[in-house]
Amino acid sequence: MATDESDRYRAPALDKGLDIFELLAETDGSLSQAEIAKSLGRTPNEIYRMLDRLVRREYIRRTPEDRYEITLKMFELVHARPPLRRLVNQAMPLLQEVAQEAGQSCHIVVFDRNAAVVVAQVDAPSYWSLAVRVGTRLKLTSTGSGLVFLAFSTPENRALMLKGAGETMTPETEARLEPIRKAGYTMMPSEQIAGVTNLSAPVMGPLGSVMAVVTSPYTERLDRTTTDDRERTLKLVRAAAASLSKGRPAP
Repeated sequence: MATDESDRYRAPALDKGLDIFELLAETDGSLSQAEIAKSLGRTPNEIYRMLDRLVRREYIRRTPEDRYEITLKMFELVHARPPLRRLVNQAMPLLQEVAQEAGQSCHIVVFDRNAAVVVAQVDAPSYWSLAVRVGTRLKLTSTGSGLVFLAFSTPENRALMLKGAGETMTPETEARLEPIRKAGYTMMPSEQIAGVTNLSAPVMGPLGSVMAVVTSPYTERLDRTTTDDRERTLKLVRAAAASLSKGRPAP
C-alpha cells in the first residue's frame, strides 16, 4: 500500500502533544482532561502522560480545579528574537532573487504602529531603478501594499487598521478588495508615480492573517525585447511571498 508523503515520517507522540497544545491555544479558558480527550477523539488515559510532560515543561499549567490551560512559554520563545528582524532576515534573500531575476526593485511592507511601513528593500541590479526607501509609511487605500493588507484582513481588523491609519475607504476602493483576495495579488497602476505598476502579494501567517506584503514597483524598460516582463515579475513576487508564508528562504 502506498504511503502518503505527509505521513511518511509521522511522530504520533509529537502529533498528540501538538494537538493538545493547539486545542488549548484555541480555547478561551481551561479544559479538564476528559474534555480534552473528548475534543481530540481520544481516551483520557491516552493523553495523561502527554499532559504531564507538557505541564512539567511549562507549556501548559494545571489549575487548582484540576483543569488545564496554556501558559505564555510559547509566546516567550517566539519573541526570544525580535520577529521583525526574523522576517527581514528571511525576506532579504528572496527580495534579492526577485530583483536579480526581474531587473526590478522590490520591498517588503509590514503594518506596524497604525501604518504600513517599508522595512526592507532591494534595488534593481542596473543603473535605472525606482525604489521606495526603508521607513516609508504607505497609504492603505491608495497603494498596492495597502490594498493587499485590507483585502486579506477580516472586516474587524480592516476597520481597526483604517481607524489607526486615519483613513476612510470609499465604496469604489472597497469594491477592489474582493477581486484582489480572489486573485491572490494586485497589479495596479501607481497612484503616486506615472508609468509605475505596483505588483503586490501577501505573506500569510499560519493562522490565515496577512503578516506582510511583498511589492515590486514595476517600471517598463524600453530597452528590453521581452513582452512578458511584467507577468514574469509578478510571478517572482508571488513566489517570494509564498516562500515567506511557509517560513522558508529561497532555495
